[in-house]
Amino acid sequence: MKSLQKKSSRPVSHKVLIGALVGLLAILQIRLWMSAGGFSEVSRLGHQVELQRHENAQLAERNARLEAEVEDLSGGFAAVEERARSDLGLIAPDETFYVFAGDGDGERVEAR
Repeated sequence: MKSLQKKSSRPVSHKVLIGALVGLLAILQIRLWMSAGGFSEVSRLGHQVELQRHENAQLAERNARLEAEVEDLSGGFAAVEERARSDLGLIAPDETFYVFAGDGDGERVEAR
């Protein structure tokens, strides 16, 4: 009579090796998904990069406006005068406005 027990075609060492590899794979998957350097961290860092890019774009736009304003202010006196009148409110309608022109040689120009 033949034995009803089925013999495994794989030796015990193969079973141990496969079990160890499956366990190692499980550990690596847990590290990949749950650890500090895993997918969650990569996703969080990607979100931070997008936020930083948006902020950098806004700052680049602001810098361009400021550079244009500096160029305008250094280009002529009209821009400085307009800036003083509009932003700083230095000139009222009933005031006298004096402009000192020249290299400090005492030359004055008066406007009302």
